[in-house]
Amino acid sequence: MIKSFKKSIKNRFIPEKTVFPPLDFYSSLTSLVSYCKYKSSRDSLVSWKNLSQCMNQYKGQKTVILCNGPSLLKSDLSCLDSVFTIGLNKINLLFDKSSFRPSIIVSVNPLVIDQNKDFFRNTSIPLFLDHHPAHKYRINADLTTTHLFTSRGYPMFSTDVRYAICQGATVTYVALQLAYFLGFSQVALIGCDHNFQTKGPDHKLVKSGDSDPNHFDPNYFAGGVSWHLPSVAESEESYLRAKRFYGYDNRTIYNCTVGGKLEVYPRITLDQFMQI
Repeated sequence: MIKSFKKSIKNRFIPEKTVFPPLDFYSSLTSLVSYCKYKSSRDSLVSWKNLSQCMNQYKGQKTVILCNGPSLLKSDLSCLDSVFTIGLNKINLLFDKSSFRPSIIVSVNPLVIDQNKDFFRNTSIPLFLDHHPAHKYRINADLTTTHLFTSRGYPMFSTDVRYAICQGATVTYVALQLAYFLGFSQVALIGCDHNFQTKGPDHKLVKSGDSDPNHFDPNYFAGGVSWHLPSVAESEESYLRAKRFYGYDNRTIYNCTVGGKLEVYPRITLDQFMQI
């Protein structure tokens, strides 16, 4: 039974042209039990239905992913009314500065979901949240809230997020997998500085200072809240992987960030992207 389960899941995840060796997320008993527990939950049933309804819904269209670096404030968001947009994590901290609202919001980090749970519980903006922290903080799946199951390795890039997603050291990578699943063929990143003033060991849990220099709002991680130091190297590996998978299907990711240090994707201005 387990062998047939593994085979059925594997067949759904491996694209025809993959060059990455599979590292099965169900390879350990703990991962398998976690996945089975999730699949038997109400949150999973609701989320499966939500995702199935929107799979390839935007095939051939374009979208803009709003990352949370300081340079986000340099982008003209007024031109985004006519395009589908994906906000990340605490994008709601932008709302008192702008009338802009994203089409959906994606968040997977447990600390961020904890810190932003009051907003997530009350917003009408559709959410895509990692299941475990969302369940822990009672942000239940419903018509506008969808849970995602995080794999522990495989798939390295999920083309069908109904089964699992890979966090890839950055929520931007999750958003790229979701955009692929929704069918978008052209994706732009803005606010992706790919550079952090705060230095230290990758993924180290630290306490924030009085002000946050790493994100578009000084209160993003501030006042002593906990956050994980980023891994720029691991993030770049994920960005490269996303570029390959998009390329397999003749899709393109553009970097429309004003400045920043991400050079993985072709750079064009946001105005140019909107005219494509």
